Amino acid sequence: MDFLSYFALAILIFVVLTLAYGMIAIHDIPYHIAKARDHPHQDAIHAGGWISLFTLHAIWPFLWVWATAYHPVHGYAGKPRRRTDQAELGDSNATEANGAKSSSRQSH
Repeated sequence: MDFLSYFALAILIFVVLTLAYGMIAIHDIPYHIAKARDHPHQDAIHAGGWISLFTLHAIWPFLWVWATAYHPVHGYAGKPRRRTDQAELGDSNATEANGAKSSSRQSH
């Protein structure tokens, strides 16, 4: 074999290893999301990512949804975040001022 054949073989091995690593890295994304959100089922999501490699990625979208459905503060409740008292006071004053302007326009 000449140099070009060895070089082609090296490139082929590199590409195969890069694709294998890429597949594993992609399947760990839901686990990293769960870890960042302090998800109570991090280990199950991580195991599901490995299982998804062998099930032709059939459960991977469900793992993504499962990892992102949990909120660190509200859990799975999905409650919207409350605004701070200062923001509520500022909005209520602005609403009252707008209401006063609109009522003065209607009276004329």
